[in-house]
Formats: sequence, structure tokens, C-alpha cells
Amino acid sequence: MTQAGQSARTRIGTSDLDIAPLALGGNVFGWTADRAASFDVLDAFLAGGGDFVDTADGYSAWAPGNSGGESETIIGEWFAERRNRDSVVLATKVSTHPDFSGLAPANVRAAADASLQRLQTDRIDLYYAHFDDAETPLEETVAVFSELVDSGKVRAIGVSNYTADRVAEWFRIARDGGYHLPVALQPHYNLVERDFETNGLRAVAEEEGLAVFPYFSLAKGFLAGKYRDADDATAAGASPRAGEAAEYLDDRGRAVLEALDAAAAAHDAPVAAVSLAWLRQQPTVAAPIASARNLEQLPALLASLSLELSDAELANITAASA
Repeated sequence: MTQAGQSARTRIGTSDLDIAPLALGGNVFGWTADRAASFDVLDAFLAGGGDFVDTADGYSAWAPGNSGGESETIIGEWFAERRNRDSVVLATKVSTHPDFSGLAPANVRAAADASLQRLQTDRIDLYYAHFDDAETPLEETVAVFSELVDSGKVRAIGVSNYTADRVAEWFRIARDGGYHLPVALQPHYNLVERDFETNGLRAVAEEEGLAVFPYFSLAKGFLAGKYRDADDATAAGASPRAGEAAEYLDDRGRAVLEALDAAAAAHDAPVAAVSLAWLRQQPTVAAPIASARNLEQLPALLASLSLELSDAELANITAASA
């Protein structure tokens, strides 16, 4: 693979946190990856140069037999066994755990304590408001997140799945009240989902110096090149999200895959690595988030850390996805 060396470390907004520019998504831990597989993936991610892990208190309450908190519990057991908490920058989120729904202050405090217990740690490096809560005055949410920073339980604040107007309002309230400002934004963004560029979120990220961490970076596997025809989504061993990924298989999706294939061939790199490198090289993006449910999926993600696309390659891929 042609490489420009490992990517430089990146700072999370205005915080004092710096990371290798790839986030390992923890949504699969305790769902499609059991405890042993999750430990293997986490071990290999750290060994491969990664150090930023992203989870949420609600992962994975949607899975049959789960009640929420499974991902955090596995990560916490991994920290305890490996004694490596200081080697990891840890992000988690609040508002979707069935026992801790929404962003009312008492709920956020209780949810943070529950997350800390499951994660077997004394602090959350980056704590996100996972989804906006229209039932709770934003002033109250802003204040309680800042309070958690003052208490030492949280090092930095992030916002996920908010509109641009609401992010701007969070900043206005925080400045007026003298509260800690958010440093990170987590939107839905990838080569086939590009609303982030035009819905005001990128503009507010630029204005406020937010580090952007896109989720569904590989469009549920489509941008890894795994789904080339409809039959791939129903093949044995396909991901539970394969059907949703296959929905991108239209003329535009095929054009994107063709452009990704060309860059992948030029760099002798996996398609997934090219997709993640494209995203990492977009304005405001600090690191894409991608998950691996087994060891086989991880090398393609890690390869993105050392892959730099040329301006011409970036333009070709961008044009294909327009």
C-alpha cells in the first residue's frame, strides 16, 4: 500500500484531547460481537494504532434479550482486564438507555453515573447529548453537561443528532451562562449521505471549531464495497443491516463504488479504507466512526489511518457521489 506514514494525531476541537483520526464504533459490542469478539477487536484496534472508542449508554437495547448498556459493560470489563484505561480516549452518550431516557438534569446525572459504573472508570473523555430532547428546556441540559465537566466526571462535551439551529442555540446559552462549550459534533455523514454539507451543520462546526465525528461512515457496509448486487445482502454471514446498505445500490451508488475502486487499486488499499480516508479529509471532520464485528473487518478500517488521497482522487470520488 502506498502510504504517507501514519496520519498525524488530531485534536478534538478546543479540548485537550488528541486522538488517532479513526473512532472505533462500539454499537456492535454485545450485539453482533460477543464479549470475546469485542475484546479481540478492541485489542487489535489499539495494537493497530487506534485509541478512540465511541459508544453510547443505549447500545444495544434494540437487540432481542438486551436492555441497554451492553456495549459499555463490555468496554468496562476490557478496561478492567487489560488495565489500559489511560491508553484510550472514550466517548459515550446519554438519552437513549431505556432507564435513562431524555436529557432532563436529574436523568443526565444518573445516566452519567450509570455509564461510569458500567465502564469501570472515573471519567468520560467525551460525553454526548445523543438526541435532542424537546421536552427539556435546552438551558437545563446545557447547565447539567457543564456541571459534569466541573465535577470531573466528564472532560469534554459533544452534541449528536441536533439541527444546526439547536447547536447554535446551545452555544448561545452556554456563552450567556458561562458554561463549558461543546467541542464535538456527531452527525450522519458519508459519501452517499451528504446532507451535513448543506443543512447548516458543517457551517456551525466551522464557525465554532467543532471536531466532527460522522457515524454510519461506511453507510452500513455499502461503502466498504461489500454489496455489489441485491443477492449480497441476503448471503450467508451478511450483517443485520445488509438490507439497508443494499438500498444504496442505484446508479449513483454504483458510480461511487466505481470511483472508490479506482482509488483503491491505485493505493493497493481496501475500498473501506478509501471511503474512510475521503471522509477524514473533508472540512471539519476529525475522524470517521466505523465498527468491526470481527477481526477480519478491522484491518481495512485501520488502513485508513495511513491513506492520503490526492486532490484529484478526492475530486473524482466527490463528483461520483454528487
